[in-house]
Amino acid sequence: MTDSATDTAPPRVFRSDVRAARKRLAGQLRKTPVFHTTVTGPDGPLPVSLKLEYLQHGGTFQVRGSLNALLAAAGEPPHVVLAAGGNAGIAAALAAARLGRTCTVVVPETAPHSKVAAMWAHGAEVRWHGTSHAEACAHAAELARERGALYLPAHDSPAVVAGAGVLGLELEEQVRGRPPVLAAVGGGALVGGLAAALGRRQRVIGVEPERRAVLRAALAARWPVAVPAVDSAGPDRVGAIALELARRYDVPALTVTEDAVDAAREQLWREFRIVAEPSGAAALAALVSGAFVPEKGSRTVVVLCGANGDPGAS
Repeated sequence: MTDSATDTAPPRVFRSDVRAARKRLAGQLRKTPVFHTTVTGPDGPLPVSLKLEYLQHGGTFQVRGSLNALLAAAGEPPHVVLAAGGNAGIAAALAAARLGRTCTVVVPETAPHSKVAAMWAHGAEVRWHGTSHAEACAHAAELARERGALYLPAHDSPAVVAGAGVLGLELEEQVRGRPPVLAAVGGGALVGGLAAALGRRQRVIGVEPERRAVLRAALAARWPVAVPAVDSAGPDRVGAIALELARRYDVPALTVTEDAVDAAREQLWREFRIVAEPSGAAALAALVSGAFVPEKGSRTVVVLCGANGDPGAS
């Protein structure tokens, strides 16, 4: 089982949905800054605009989608249940607490303890179930039915994707021209939201680790397919809504190695004293490793989407 509520064609998300989300979220979020600078690529300095989304409430872009989804579901049951292995759970716990709702997050046994602690800190009940994101999703959906609670797909609901897309509307105001935007894939809410917001006005490029290339696999199969990984609590497939948006707007999926991600994180710390988690630095890894080659002299937008890594980890 996945985050998707159905195996039929997914609902479509449009720029109008993202604009409605921006109105709904007014006053609820930080408009995170953009830092115009250069980074070191394979052949020298590269102009870049870093979208510092790790400064968002909860340290992750995902609070945008969670807040939008819960605000849109104002008439639904007050208790929220979802499955998440990391930042999506933190975001939902924070959003629920802010809106006076209760929240249960079902996490797989592989979920990082630092992220579980953050869920607790925002008042969530955390329940462990299974060793994969898919098993946690199945249990969360069952639990929501038993409790008569609102089940919140962490990555694959229209409101979550539209909320994430508000970041794209901010970029239009913050960065001149229409440079390409690199963003991590994960479950797909971020790249899907950016594609919905920017459409063909601006190129959106997904970046994912080689060991969990869920968007690349889905684009090849034309449907979300599982890409198992024994060392990850994250989703094993991209959301169906994000895949539809990627196909509609020709969003490619670039892959990067773990070494490239480590090098990007090291450069962020060395040059800017930014501590990004691996998923937060994946987009930059594509640029500094040469997986993405910009036009000569052109600027690239890179979304640094999260900074909730374990401080004790390398």
